Amino acid sequence: MTRILVVDDEPQILRALRINLKSRTYEVETAANGVDALASAARRLPDAVLLDLGLPDMDGVEVILGLRGWTTVPIVVLSGRADPQEKIHALDAGADDYVTKPFAMEELLARLRAVIRRHQQANAGVAGAETSSVRLGSCDIDLVAHSVAREGDPVRLTRTEWALLEILLRHPGQLVSTARLLADVWGNSHTGEAGYLRFHMARLRRKLEDDPQNPRHLMTEYGTGYRFVP
Repeated sequence: MTRILVVDDEPQILRALRINLKSRTYEVETAANGVDALASAARRLPDAVLLDLGLPDMDGVEVILGLRGWTTVPIVVLSGRADPQEKIHALDAGADDYVTKPFAMEELLARLRAVIRRHQQANAGVAGAETSSVRLGSCDIDLVAHSVAREGDPVRLTRTEWALLEILLRHPGQLVSTARLLADVWGNSHTGEAGYLRFHMARLRRKLEDDPQNPRHLMTEYGTGYRFVP
């Protein structure tokens, strides 16, 4: 049975989530603060975490960082903070998705299923091991040799395209924020230059996706960042 850790200091939200998750055959553990959440995860690792940022003892981002120090368990943030910078901060810390309160229960459950599915797919074989190739559509990518082949024919990537692709492939299923990609590839002085990123992501799709206009693997999460879907 899939086990979900729900972390929120609002009793009515904990109750609503517990009822809805259990009705869909999830096993549910709850915590009302960050310390209890981290302790619960350490005792028995959940399959996913639903996490409020506004906790009474610590900021939810600290909980994300605490978990990311030792596990890649999927984390979906639930927060009343709609500021884009708050979202970016949580995603950069390691959250997989961000849902703003108030939320529709069915949408939240769909997002939860999606992050769990991506995590399972990543662990099934594309988790960026140094000795393994990654399959992206009809392309075979070797991250160690820095080579790409489409049905046996070599595909040439620029240094910038390689840098972007490697970051995404080494975080399968995870949402990587625009700000993080810009900073990692171009430096902190270019974090406001989202146009650079759109241009190079479009080039990557033309080279790697079977249908660049309808990509299946190099996905845009509008307003937040990009995601490699194995």
